[in-house]
Amino acid sequence: MLYLVSGSSRSGKTTIAQRILKQEGIPYLSLDWIMMGFTNGMPEFGIHDKLWPDEIAKRLESFLVAMCESVLWTGQNLVIEGEAILPQSARGLIVSHPEQVRACFLGFANVDIDQKVREAKTYSSGERDWLTEESDATIRNHIKNMVEHSRLIEAQCKANGIQYFDTSTGFLATIDEATAYLLSPSG
Repeated sequence: MLYLVSGSSRSGKTTIAQRILKQEGIPYLSLDWIMMGFTNGMPEFGIHDKLWPDEIAKRLESFLVAMCESVLWTGQNLVIEGEAILPQSARGLIVSHPEQVRACFLGFANVDIDQKVREAKTYSSGERDWLTEESDATIRNHIKNMVEHSRLIEAQCKANGIQYFDTSTGFLATIDEATAYLLSPSG
């Protein structure tokens, strides 16, 4: 089974991937790692961490779909998480492999910005978290951008029939719900 978990930055994608790893023993691949490989190792490809998430997703789309097809061909279970997945790409994989792909997207289209800034600091993954050293103003600006991105993703998910979970309120309960959705037989 291939599990795709995408959506806005700071919406809980990695948390879900880590939960599935812990609960089910299914490894995950973060698209952030691939994107940073392009950023730092192959800048000539023009894929870098300063692009808007949908632009990264568009530039990585053919690579990502081919990678997913290879994972599916091997029959391995894997979670792929990150911002760089378009809802229409997930839909295409689900249609091509209906019993082998599950996907959901996360966002926070209706979040209180100040609360989300506090959460970003509270749920930081520590010293290797890029937001750790950023000012509240920078975090605030990032959250505002991700609210806009969440609204876009929510609309794209609706248009493509992909499950969207909004983590604006009840963050941990929504993460539980999204994880259960992915792992359910009818996910």
